[in-house]
Amino acid sequence: MSDPLPYVLILYYSRFGATRARAKRMAAGVEACRGIEARLRTVPPVSPTCEAVDPEIPAEGAVYASLDDLRHCAGLALGSPTRFGNMAAPLKHFVDTTSELWLGGTLVDKPATAFTSTSSLHGGQETTLISMLLPLLHHGMVYAGLPYSETALMATQGGGTPYGASHLAGQRSDRPLDEHERQLTFAQGKRLARLALALHHRAGAPA
Repeated sequence: MSDPLPYVLILYYSRFGATRARAKRMAAGVEACRGIEARLRTVPPVSPTCEAVDPEIPAEGAVYASLDDLRHCAGLALGSPTRFGNMAAPLKHFVDTTSELWLGGTLVDKPATAFTSTSSLHGGQETTLISMLLPLLHHGMVYAGLPYSETALMATQGGGTPYGASHLAGQRSDRPLDEHERQLTFAQGKRLARLALALHHRAGAPA
């Protein structure tokens, strides 16, 4: 029986669907590389009432992430809408539960990236990406942004930064990904997959 393919975990929170659409495009970029898969996972909303509990399996979309999804990934992409220039609380809540992995150095030297969506053009895209970058660095991951060899970075009028792909969703979160945003998200997923494969095989090679 052959070994299962390594996978890139695409872990996101999306309230109105814009970040989810970006996550699916990221997955397409990952799976454009042979020999690796994309695994889409989300996180439940955070309730201010401690007794409120969501079902273990959401009614639609990706299933909720577990620490094992993160533990065994070859690479990680974090996605979140912006909340006052920061990642959304549900994603931050999940990240805050990963101390066990941090203590064991589980994610050290694995590649990671981030992506976001905002309702306004200058709504905190870059600071939100940086807020997701910080815990990745604490985990010892290797951050992979978007290089300027992706020429759409110089042409986009919606979203796209060297820190990671971004998207202008509009005030009602109903603006679809434009062509430049699609190109950049796909390219970011493909780059992450290439790096994940290279580092995964290197980690498994004899010293």
